Amino acid sequence: MLNYPLTLSFKLIAFSPQVRVTDASGQLVLYVKQKALALREDVRIFADEAQTQQLYQLNANKIIDFSATYNISIPGGGQIGAVKRQGMRSIWKASYTILDAAGAELGVIHEENPWLKVAESFLADIPFIGMLINPGYLVDMRGQNVLYLKKQPAVFEGKFTIDKRGQFSEAEERVLLSSVIMTMMLERSRG
Repeated sequence: MLNYPLTLSFKLIAFSPQVRVTDASGQLVLYVKQKALALREDVRIFADEAQTQQLYQLNANKIIDFSATYNISIPGGGQIGAVKRQGMRSIWKASYTILDAAGAELGVIHEENPWLKVAESFLADIPFIGMLINPGYLVDMRGQNVLYLKKQPAVFEGKFTIDKRGQFSEAEERVLLSSVIMTMMLERSRG
């Protein structure tokens, strides 16, 4: 199990988006890289910044779709789960279903307050005003909130935190955390 809260930070302008994930002690625990110019989303999660040990790969099952499924696999090719965007429902309020390796629902990621996304889309480019609008995302499993993803104020980089609020196994953590990272990669570009 990781030492929460986790901090996700990335450059606002980058050709190939990369995210550093550090734990409560400031130690790098994950490094995320999104493939540039890919027709389908291709995100890889590594144990180190040198990208020598790949842990997970997330790939979209479709090129462009509001209801795409992002398969989560390990380097040997075995699928450990998936996260699926809830199509038209996600236009107003972001909503994703987390699936286990068998395709059964493991949990749900949903936006805490959709009005913040609307406000952010209009005000994000105004200096210092955009820093005040920070949407949050709840991760629910078995009817309880287990993780909380929150955008943090930052000037020259994007920053999110993940707080642990409930109990889950290490196997569930792998799928939950990969799903939250994919959600953050998708939602940060939507405003």
